[in-house]
Amino acid sequence: MLDLAIVIVNYNTRDLLRDCLASVYDNRGDFRFQVCVVDNCSSDDSAAMVRTEFPQARVIESDFNGGFAYANNLGLRLFGFSEVGDEVVSSEYAASTDELPRYVLLLNPDTVLPPSALAGMLEFMDAHPEAGISGPRLVLADGSLDLACRRSFPTPQIAFYRLIGLSKLFPRSRRFGRYNLTYLDPDEIAEVDSVVGACMMVRCEAIQQVGLLDETFWMYGEDLDWAYRMKCVGWKVFYNPQVTVLHYKEAASRGDRVIRPKTRFEFYRAMYIFYRKHYAATTPFWLRWLIVGGIVLRGGMVMFREILGRASLSLPYKERWGGN
Repeated sequence: MLDLAIVIVNYNTRDLLRDCLASVYDNRGDFRFQVCVVDNCSSDDSAAMVRTEFPQARVIESDFNGGFAYANNLGLRLFGFSEVGDEVVSSEYAASTDELPRYVLLLNPDTVLPPSALAGMLEFMDAHPEAGISGPRLVLADGSLDLACRRSFPTPQIAFYRLIGLSKLFPRSRRFGRYNLTYLDPDEIAEVDSVVGACMMVRCEAIQQVGLLDETFWMYGEDLDWAYRMKCVGWKVFYNPQVTVLHYKEAASRGDRVIRPKTRFEFYRAMYIFYRKHYAATTPFWLRWLIVGGIVLRGGMVMFREILGRASLSLPYKERWGGN
């Protein structure tokens, strides 16, 4: 039986993916793991690189870029997981429910693991049988904490504080700082609502109970939704700073003029989907429209700035910056 199945979704991050995989295979410990790289129609020969340099990893080349949840589900199905009620999809790694991996790790290709990370994360999950999900401390390239690595669910109240900027104005407030839990000590283990899908370890039984990721989410929100569904059936979610992982955030979209605007749009679309799915039915009518209007307004402003930025980049240098 596998102790750990690692699913890495890649889109045009070949060099970062190489570093990520090297760090994964440099991990040591008394456990058995297998890696599946799901490539979302990259144009940089990422899949060929994996097959050449990491032949021990499995590679799935998706026929189209169906998004983060869709691609992760391809990997999860390879390891034998399925939707609740569906017949289990057999594979060479998981021929039956008795042979499913004990844990799954969703991992972004723009992460680098220290050699003890996998053992540390497995040890934490084994020591906390009530944990359906756990995630490590994620740090950015500048050494600062990736705030997304521990979060609250975006309830109407919390989302409102985020949309109007109070969470940034008062990050130490237990009322206004709940979106990213910025009032918590980053060095202390904490039970949280969710960790981020960039590095999320999930218990096999929790996946069996709630099913796969919701593919309605193209990018963003699917990890929150998965955690929400697991907490609804009694599992807990933990932030575990005993393990620290480096995260080169948004590497796939930062320089891509096609994908970047879509990811900006999908962030706000994910907020709307999550709200509609889990909170809209219990929200007063007036507040419902206030929240939806806030999401549309904030998202529209971000997209407008993105369009203006792209337009300025298309101008000749002198028109864009002035000068002789």
